[in-house]
Amino acid sequence: MKPTNATLAEYGTTIFEVMSRLARDHNAINLGQGFPEGNGPAPVVAAAAAALTTVSNQYPPMLGLPDLRQAVAAHDLRFYGLEVDWTTQTMVTSGATEALAAVLFALIEPGDEVVVIEPLYDSYLPIIRRAGGIPVSVRLAPPEWALPLDQLAAAFSAKTKLILYNTPMNPAAKVFTAAELGAIAALVQQFDTYAVCDEVYEHICFDGRPHLPLLAMPGMAERAIKIGSAGKTFSLTGWKVGYITAAAALIDRIARAHQYLVFTTPPNLQAAVAAGLNQGDDYYQGLTQEMQTKRDRLARGLERAGLGVLPAEGTYFLSIDVASTGFDGDDEAFCRYLTTDVGVAAIPVGAFYAGARPTGAFARFCFAKRDEILDEATTRIARRFGRA
Repeated sequence: MKPTNATLAEYGTTIFEVMSRLARDHNAINLGQGFPEGNGPAPVVAAAAAALTTVSNQYPPMLGLPDLRQAVAAHDLRFYGLEVDWTTQTMVTSGATEALAAVLFALIEPGDEVVVIEPLYDSYLPIIRRAGGIPVSVRLAPPEWALPLDQLAAAFSAKTKLILYNTPMNPAAKVFTAAELGAIAALVQQFDTYAVCDEVYEHICFDGRPHLPLLAMPGMAERAIKIGSAGKTFSLTGWKVGYITAAAALIDRIARAHQYLVFTTPPNLQAAVAAGLNQGDDYYQGLTQEMQTKRDRLARGLERAGLGVLPAEGTYFLSIDVASTGFDGDDEAFCRYLTTDVGVAAIPVGAFYAGARPTGAFARFCFAKRDEILDEATTRIARRFGRA
């Protein structure tokens, strides 16, 4: 038989599915899965249920329901001071990953170079390569996760079409600083490129750190594309509702790709997300505080067990230095052992790198779980490593 698509065929089952299967097989607590427990904010869920009978269940507009696009524009103004024309500068997608696909398919021509920052979300490279792009990596290394500005500058060339980055950053739990974003913005302008800004964790920044959209920086209005996610902002990852803010000319091109991917997104979920985005500041502050409290709870438990915990500035992930456990092996071997013999599943940070793994071994845990689950996980870890 003729071969299938070679670009996608080279990617096997993701490490997330591998570890989740292992967790099920060994009845392990799964802190590898990157989604919150629970059913999401009750008012938002109720709005979705009500919309099934009050909003048309037929095709909504391709760019999204006006109510949601207006809410996205109002959100951008409220939190970042962005003046956005909702009619031309916003678009709704079926999740942030579909947004990434639509953006990258719309912008990349075969042979274009795309600057990416490792460690990175696993869907980036398959989409870039399927669009014909050539990834050029800039690597961040634990535990500092500092952005090497000299390497970043060296990654840009006349062949660069865009940079794709994530802040707050999974799995590094890093929030990019104003200086780092300024360096990115300067290079984007110098080389006449675009910036695709994956900002799905925008409301999960800790210890008073601000989230800074590149779109709000000088010179970026026509070049930056901001991607948000209701799944992360409202802990409703199964809904798959995302949204894009960008210049009108870019939205026009991105929409042409979007129409051939999914065309549109369930209207009742769009209506509910609009209601969610219009909630008061207490909701957003509560989300940040809740996740920060869970971060601190898991970090304290792991530290009491004697593990070296890396700083977590945002997202709902934190990582540990495997060397602090005394385990003799790489990060994947450690995570497999932790799952099968300790009963707690984590994700090896090296899986987020396309090339050679970073020096050392690190494992990522998701703390967006119930308190009793976090406590039981740290109890099991402490019992095994004998440091409680």
